[in-house]
Amino acid sequence: MLFQVGGQGTRPTFFEMAAAQQLPASLRAALTYSIGVLALRRPLLHKVLDFEDEFFALLMLVLETHSLRTTDASFSESLYGLRRRAVKIRAKKNDASLNSRDGIELSGLEKRQRVISVVFLVVLPYFKSKLHSIYNKEREARLQASLWGDGDETFGDADYFDRREGSLVSRGTMDAEATVRSRLTKRLQKIVFACYPWLHATSEGLSFTYQLLYLLDATGFYSLGLHALGIHVCRATGQELMDTSSRISKIRNRERERLRGPPWLKALQGALLRCTYTVLDYAQTGLIAAVFFFKVSMIYVPPLLSDN
Repeated sequence: MLFQVGGQGTRPTFFEMAAAQQLPASLRAALTYSIGVLALRRPLLHKVLDFEDEFFALLMLVLETHSLRTTDASFSESLYGLRRRAVKIRAKKNDASLNSRDGIELSGLEKRQRVISVVFLVVLPYFKSKLHSIYNKEREARLQASLWGDGDETFGDADYFDRREGSLVSRGTMDAEATVRSRLTKRLQKIVFACYPWLHATSEGLSFTYQLLYLLDATGFYSLGLHALGIHVCRATGQELMDTSSRISKIRNRERERLRGPPWLKALQGALLRCTYTVLDYAQTGLIAAVFFFKVSMIYVPPLLSDN
């Protein structure tokens, strides 16, 4: 399933890169909304919403790892027919009139670049989301304290530590440990509350700068992460798209050949691998299509039911 935005040559347009970058956030919002609606009838799904960051990070970890391994592109980039290529600059000392794009050689990704790409695509956004959550809770706690005057209590006291006054069991050691944890948590919250706005502003400023330079064709890197890794995102050729299926087949054949154990264990492992491959093959199309049809059903089905 490919989304074609347009453009010529191997360099993606700004709109292709922007659409690929915004797709994970749109997918998360749609999944959260869908699970929230389903949780009205299935309360068990509320546990998924309680750990929304961890659930989505785990989902994207699987999808991004599989996509980078098989297509040399992130999950969203592969949907737009884009590929990541390592940049190698070859110096030409004898040619003084060397253009800015000359001497640049693009090659496939190395294992190190794939691993660090997963860090930039999954791990860093996860920590950013957690820091944003801590900052918002601390800000709300301070706002409530300024309005209602609840003493020295912060959200850490209310949310994480329950003193359980009136307990008949002596818990001096546990109370001391809780006090230490409470102080460390408060200190961490204060540090996050003070530093996060600057970190967020710096991150957004660098992102805007790189996007503006990319739009003006002043750089081939769309983000600081791609620049740090030395990776250009290029539009895949027709031959590369055709070779993707054969590359996936070779990878899976090697995985089947590495199976060890008695025949029944190999058969079980082979069945599990086939199930995993099937899920991963249809993950992209399935996620996008399922969310789309669910949103459409939520728009049109309730009015029909109310009319009846």
